[in-house]
Amino acid sequence: MNEQLAFLKTVKPFDVLPDDVLLGVVDLLQEVKYTKDTALYHQEVTKMRGVDLIVKGEYEAFFYDSEQNKRVVELHHAGYCYGGVSVLLNRKRSLRSVIAKKGTVVYFLHRKDFKALCQAYEEFFQFFTNEFGKRMLNDEYAHFVKKPTAFEANYIASDQLYSRKIESLEYRDLVTCSAGTPIFEAARLMAEQRISCLFVRDDKGEILGYITDITLRDNVVAKQVDPQGAVSRIMDNPIMSISTQAFVYEAILLMFRTKTRYLLIEDKGQYLGFISRNKLLSEQAQSPFVFIQSVKLAQSVDELKRKWEKVPEIVYQLLDRGVKPEIVNQVITTVSDTIALKVIEGVIDEMGPPPAKFVFMVLGSEGRKEQTLATDQDNAIIYEDKANEQRELVREYFLRFAEQVSERLDHVGFSYCTGGYMAKNSKWTHSLSHWKRNYTSWMQEPDPDTVMKFSAFFDCRHIYGEAAIMDDLRDFLDQELQKMLGRFLYHMANNALQYEPPLTFFKNIRTFTKGKHEVFNIKKAMTPIVDLVRVYALKNRIFKLNTGERLEALRDKGVFTEGEYHELMQSYYYLMSMRLKKQAAQIIHDKSEPENYIDIRSLTKIEQVTLKEIFKTIANFQTSIKFKFTNSLLG
Repeated sequence: MNEQLAFLKTVKPFDVLPDDVLLGVVDLLQEVKYTKDTALYHQEVTKMRGVDLIVKGEYEAFFYDSEQNKRVVELHHAGYCYGGVSVLLNRKRSLRSVIAKKGTVVYFLHRKDFKALCQAYEEFFQFFTNEFGKRMLNDEYAHFVKKPTAFEANYIASDQLYSRKIESLEYRDLVTCSAGTPIFEAARLMAEQRISCLFVRDDKGEILGYITDITLRDNVVAKQVDPQGAVSRIMDNPIMSISTQAFVYEAILLMFRTKTRYLLIEDKGQYLGFISRNKLLSEQAQSPFVFIQSVKLAQSVDELKRKWEKVPEIVYQLLDRGVKPEIVNQVITTVSDTIALKVIEGVIDEMGPPPAKFVFMVLGSEGRKEQTLATDQDNAIIYEDKANEQRELVREYFLRFAEQVSERLDHVGFSYCTGGYMAKNSKWTHSLSHWKRNYTSWMQEPDPDTVMKFSAFFDCRHIYGEAAIMDDLRDFLDQELQKMLGRFLYHMANNALQYEPPLTFFKNIRTFTKGKHEVFNIKKAMTPIVDLVRVYALKNRIFKLNTGERLEALRDKGVFTEGEYHELMQSYYYLMSMRLKKQAAQIIHDKSEPENYIDIRSLTKIEQVTLKEIFKTIANFQTSIKFKFTNSLLG
């Protein structure tokens, strides 16, 4: 403590405070360490929780201009207090953007405690107002303060959202109780600890669930449950966790997908604490994830339609700022899933509870979480097997249900699938046992048609209902894939060779005339990568959904070398970025329907050269798959 007290006496304006006050401040300080360069605050966006006192290392503070150049750059070292002006004079928003350099250590003082010092000691308070006044004499500084250029009417909060890891966040300590704890005792513990989330553990210390203020309202008071009963009877699930090495955006997306409001923070098998969705979203005031939250709160199908119409603008802004296309795919998919969930829940509210457990699953690009803006419906339903006398009743309900869901999704902007891969089609709404027979027949009697069906339904993902049904189907498929399937894989490989990269004999990009334009179909140019990665995933019984995730798993298994992995990843996501940006520009600027045709003359020379190299890479991999799966280099 003497060391911290001595340090405080070197920090302005803490050096003006009496020793007994400083001793009290020492007890309030929280030490934070940064092991790598970390984007902490973004101008006019990040809400300051308090002030930072630099003990060791360096803060780089600056303004971003409209071109994202750093302006008025200042370096702050040990003994500097950052955040006081922002808290007191800028609506608690950080005035500047700040990056903490690797090896930086700070003492954090909470905003309420900082404000208490300002109210009690006039000289302490005046230091920050005087500092601000001096800075405003700098014309360039004053320009950015008076007219912040960061993200007017923009959905992008800051780069830190996409580069910041969970380990850089401040998370709360776990407070737990045993599963047998009486409900009233758990509520008393929450009150004593001043917490809104209490975790429930078993005799071995494993976390089973959690209770919140809302749990007590909905599961106890509203249902008139005896408060003497065990807390395990009314706790909420699921328990979700995320690694300290995951990114902030991944945590938010996971929370939206699983509907959980709290995430456990995990490192090397140990839980370090937890973080809430509200906490994460409050720090991303203008991010696309706050937009997703607004989608969740939509009250009608028409409102959902208006929300979906805003997505192209968000996509364009994300790509324009250099956000990775795989992240943009996830944003689109999460918005789409959120809309679908709202529609499904609305139909169930009107029709009444379903007569059987079921899964509503999405297929194809949406199943792979690689959705673009030129999207249609690809979905199906699996319901649990029922006794003979109930089968027709169950089937009738789900077909009516699927019809209404499809109609509303079409109204929102997800057009009907031209190939008929929709749950409203009686072919694709069936019991679990029927679906197992489907997969078996497709694998045992492969031909071009059944291979196409299997491809679509291998890329499937459940978004509503009983996850256990989907798990059962995947376990069944895993067993089937361990059988002799040479003929099936042969046909799958042939399917991956149907689309050739658009290269001429002289290695130029092959185009065709569409209206007045010379174009190529970028979707078909990407298809070989999706198909060949799927074949390798099937052969190796990899059930990852996303093309990128499948590639990582194949690299980890040694199927692809590090070099091959990077070649395919970079190729695929370069094409994805070009495709998404083209579609967003068509919707925003041309007010036209998005499509997959790229005018070769609209590309720069560098883009054309890059595309040629990508198409050569794809052609080389197709040659490899032809050799490995069809044993014929000549076709």
